[in-house]
Amino acid sequence: MNDHWNAPRTNPAASSAGAGRTTPGASRRTVLRNLAVATVLAGTTLSALPPSAVAATGTPETYALTIRHLDRTGAATGGYLTHVTGVSGPGAAEEAAPYDASGTVTVRLPKGRYLLDSTLNGPDPATGTDWVVQPRLDLTGDTTVTVDARTTAPVDVRPPDRAARYLNSIAVVEVTHEGTTRSANVMVARDGLRVAHLGPDAESGSVKEWFDTYWSGASADYALGYTFTSGRALTGLVKRPATADLATVRIRGAAPDGSTDPGFVSIQPSAGPTIGLASPLEPLDTATVLVTPERGRWDVTHSGPAAPETPPNRYSADGIAVRAGATTTHTFGNAVFGPVLAGTPGARPAGVRDGDTLALDIPLLADGDGHAPSAPRFHGATTTLHRDGVLIGTRQGDPGRARFTTTPGRAAYRLTATATHGSGPSAGGRVTASWTFASAGTSGPTALPLSTVRFAPDLALDGTAPAGTPVRVPVTVEGAAATTGVRSLAVSMSTDLGATWTRVPVVDGQVGFRTPAAGRTVSLRAELTDTNGNTLTQTLRNAYRTR
Repeated sequence: MNDHWNAPRTNPAASSAGAGRTTPGASRRTVLRNLAVATVLAGTTLSALPPSAVAATGTPETYALTIRHLDRTGAATGGYLTHVTGVSGPGAAEEAAPYDASGTVTVRLPKGRYLLDSTLNGPDPATGTDWVVQPRLDLTGDTTVTVDARTTAPVDVRPPDRAARYLNSIAVVEVTHEGTTRSANVMVARDGLRVAHLGPDAESGSVKEWFDTYWSGASADYALGYTFTSGRALTGLVKRPATADLATVRIRGAAPDGSTDPGFVSIQPSAGPTIGLASPLEPLDTATVLVTPERGRWDVTHSGPAAPETPPNRYSADGIAVRAGATTTHTFGNAVFGPVLAGTPGARPAGVRDGDTLALDIPLLADGDGHAPSAPRFHGATTTLHRDGVLIGTRQGDPGRARFTTTPGRAAYRLTATATHGSGPSAGGRVTASWTFASAGTSGPTALPLSTVRFAPDLALDGTAPAGTPVRVPVTVEGAAATTGVRSLAVSMSTDLGATWTRVPVVDGQVGFRTPAAGRTVSLRAELTDTNGNTLTQTLRNAYRTR
C-alpha cells in the first residue's frame, strides 16, 4: 500500500468555552480546538475543552502560574507550545495557551485542578519532539512549573519489518477527576518522539493514555496501538512486537461491474481519537495491515471511486475483533447484493410502525459480506405498500427507504421494495424483497416483523464463479425469523434471468447446484415463512455470473 494519508478522528468530548482575560506575556484561549485539524504537523498539541461556565458570584480569585521551558541542553527555549486545561474547581471552564519567547511565561488562572501539556521542538526538526504532560496540576496558590525536555525518554514503537517506512503517530492523555474528563494529545509526522510525566501522581486509574503509530512496509502496513491506565503519564515507551504478536486484517476491493478506478481503504482503532491509516486500493486488489490486539477492536472503511458531483460510496466494518496470529478478511463491494438486517445492538429497526405511519429503512443493496453502502449505486428504486390487497402508496427514490400513512385497525399488509443495480458485466442486477405481515395502529414506535435471507457464494473479486462447477452456497436467515423461528424456507435458482426457476433444497444451511456455462448468470430466490406466519419473498436477479 502506498501514497498514505491520515484521516483524523474528532474528539467527541470536545466542547466550546467562554471568553477569558489576557495578562501580559500570556494568551488565554477558550475556543474549541477540534482534534480533526487540517493536517498532521510535528509537535502539534490539541486538548479537549470544557464547557463554558460563569461564576454565580462574579470573577473568582486567580493565582499566578509560571511555566519555565528548558530544552534538551537545559537552556531556556522559546520553541514550545503549552496548554493548560481546567479539569475541576473554579477553573474547570478555563484553558490557556501561554507563550513568551524567553521560555518563561506567567498566566493567572482560578483555583482548581488542571491538565498541562507542553510540546518542545528544537531548532532542527530532525532531532524529534518532546512532549511533557502533567495530568495533575492543583493550583491553590502562586505556582511555578518547569517543563524540562531532559526528563523525557524515547517512544520506540516499531514493527517487525525493519525496512518499513514510518508514517506518523499520535499520543493521547485523558484525565478524569470529579466526574469530568479532559484530554490532550500530540501528533507527529516524524519519528523521534520523546515523552515524560511531570508533577505528582493523579488518583490511581484516573489517567488513561494511548499511543498509535503507523508504518508502511513492502508487503504489509502496520497499525500499532497500545493503551495504559494509571495515575501517571508515560515517561518513554518501548514496544517491539514480533509478527506472531500481531493480528492480520486483509481488506479486499471488489469490482463486479468491471470498474477500473481505485478506491481508498482506511483502518483505525474503534476506541478513542486517532489519525488512522488510509491508502489507495486498486480494484481486485488486497490490502494487508498488521495490527496490535492490545488496542482492542478496529474499524475498516472502504470508499469507492465517485464521478464528479457524486458522493463516494462507503462501506464500513466497525468493531472488528482481532487476535494475535489470526487473519480477518473483509471484502467490500462484491456480489451477492441484497437486503441486510443484521445491525448493531440497539439500532433502530429497518421497519417501524408508529401510530398510523409505516416506515422502511433497510439497506437493500448491501454487498456480499453484508456491508451497507452509504451511497448505493442504482438505476431505479420503488417501494409499495398494500393494505388488505389495496394499494396504499408508491414511493420512488432511495432503495429500501419509504414512509406511508395508513388507517387504524388491524389489517394484512404487503410491503415491497425493489432496486435495479449493476452495469458492465453485472448489468441487469435487480433486488426485490416483499414482506407480508399483520399490523394494527400502535401507541409508539414498534418494529415490523421483517426478515431477509443472505446468500454467500465463494466469488472472485470480479463477482464471478467458475462455470459448470458444483457449488455449495451458504444461506443465512436474518431479522424476525432468526429470532422467532422459521416455519418454512424454500430456495430456487435460475440461469435464464428468472424466466424459469429450479428448486434447490436447503441442507445444513446450504444449497447446492451446478453453475451454468461461462458468461451466464445465476439468479436466486428465497420464500420464507416464520413461525408467526409473516412471509418474505426475495428475488436477486443476476446475483452473480460465471467465467
